[in-house]
Amino acid sequence: MRGVEIVEAPAKSVLNRVVGMPFPWSINPYRGCYHGCVFCYARRTHTYLEDDGVGKWSSRIYVKVNAAAVLRTELAKRSWKHEHVAIGTVTDPYQPLEGRYRLTRGILEALRDYDTPAGIITRSPLVIRDIDVLAQLASIAGVSVTISIATLDAQLAREIEPTVAPPHKRLLAVAKLAQAGIKVNVALAPILPHITDSPENLESVVREARKAGANAIWHNTLHLHEVTRDAYFGYLRAKRPDLIAQYASEYRGKYAAREVHHLIEGRVDDAMRLVPKSKHSFIQPKRPLQLSLI
Repeated sequence: MRGVEIVEAPAKSVLNRVVGMPFPWSINPYRGCYHGCVFCYARRTHTYLEDDGVGKWSSRIYVKVNAAAVLRTELAKRSWKHEHVAIGTVTDPYQPLEGRYRLTRGILEALRDYDTPAGIITRSPLVIRDIDVLAQLASIAGVSVTISIATLDAQLAREIEPTVAPPHKRLLAVAKLAQAGIKVNVALAPILPHITDSPENLESVVREARKAGANAIWHNTLHLHEVTRDAYFGYLRAKRPDLIAQYASEYRGKYAAREVHHLIEGRVDDAMRLVPKSKHSFIQPKRPLQLSLI
């Protein structure tokens, strides 16, 4: 990882309260992400500490070296209600540094030991390293893994996700997780208008995700807040200058124009109908034991 500044930053707290999302808590063991995806919505989190979310997002990465120990302290509190925790909401918990620091694995072990359900989102096949812990957590409290795949075109994937493993390796990870009984989903996300939104691309991702054993497939369309907008338009200037005027017209704000959004929604719906879901069995969490108070 040449050219990357690693900042070891001990955390005082690891659990983050979330409002307005389907999950009440989140954990992010890193800040910044080596993947450097041109569309990453989380780039703005670098600006919270006055870092450059465009130029430094993938080259200055903060590592919460004590994350697992702090989490155990938080989960041990009497006030903890064993609510669902989402891991990797603003950074990939299995980016390359995880191979060295193993923070995500330590977090999963803590959640397992404290009977806490979790969901993970990642673009990395490194997640299969932790199949043993994931299976244990799945049987105790419940867990799901979502792997993001925007396209099966390896060249295009390298262009928009510079250091992420090729799509076929991510599909292999989906298959291995499914075979191990881990509930695994695929995120067809984000869908980039005029780049990855063709019916052929959407259908191919859905088809191969289903074939690999994905339990569910969800999607969203690219959205551009201020920091991501700067990064994404930098990518367009370098690689897709012919699309700049169209994007400027269709993204006057954070979200795509309504007609663009509706077109993509229709294409995804068509792909889902063409490739029906197959049934797969996954590890089911055990019901918590009710202790008698005799």
